Amino acid sequence: MFIGIDHGTTAMRFASEVDHFKVSREAARDFSVRDLERLCPLDEIEGIAVCYSMGDGISTITDIRRVENRGVVSQEGAGKHIGGGTRVFDEVTASGIPAVVMPGIHRGSPTDPRFKAYSHQTSPEKIGIAYEVCHDLGPDVVVCDTSSNTVTLLVSVGRIVGAFDACVFAPGTQHGALDVDAIRRIDAGVETANEAFLHAGVSHTLPPEEQDRTIAMFAAMECAAMLLLNPEAHVALAGSKGPIVAEEVSALLGRPVAVYDEWCAARGLARIARDVFSGKKEILGLSVDL
Repeated sequence: MFIGIDHGTTAMRFASEVDHFKVSREAARDFSVRDLERLCPLDEIEGIAVCYSMGDGISTITDIRRVENRGVVSQEGAGKHIGGGTRVFDEVTASGIPAVVMPGIHRGSPTDPRFKAYSHQTSPEKIGIAYEVCHDLGPDVVVCDTSSNTVTLLVSVGRIVGAFDACVFAPGTQHGALDVDAIRRIDAGVETANEAFLHAGVSHTLPPEEQDRTIAMFAAMECAAMLLLNPEAHVALAGSKGPIVAEEVSALLGRPVAVYDEWCAARGLARIARDVFSGKKEILGLSVDL
């Protein structure tokens, strides 16, 4: 049995090829590796693919025993720091079960160099989403994951071309890019840059009746931007807002969109674990380092 672990914004999601469960990131601070027995007996687990934070300290899919600082450059940065993801990572490491750590996509990644205008493109769990979508739709896909934040990724001919990170372009419900007002608040010492990022989503900036329409518009704009580089790519939406905005995104793009549920990342990561521990040396253009 192979397991994928999605370090999401609000929850940790665990999936095998046949089952799944989740815990909030706060509750994950009490996680024990024995909790994986909700999926199968521990001695039947053949491999795990795990995500941690931004994954910007590594650029290959790496054996967990060879990863320093849990695969991140620093604990500082955009996002909430709760401790649940740390607990899960450390429990998996201590268990001795074969596991790999997924990288994020950043300046050290083998992507189109034009995307490296920004230091970071996407966190590791989006690779799980992309892998699952490519399994279903083929090697050319645009994947937009929209919920607390919005991240869009392009895969062409089975390789990740690049991505728009949550703090660069489209807002989610909670997080988004820093606009002029946010910069002024930061300069005035009213809040930190991270606090401004955490309050830049449509739930904080727009009335309720405009929020989903706005997410749909910006998600479609990110997808349209990626389609400039691969006009024939299939488009897929994931995340809690994906099903809600899918119809409007499809209308704006003038093409159908596939919709995936909240388990897409964890299922894709389980699929990655199976393929990596079965000998695959590359996943979506990312090397495997065991």
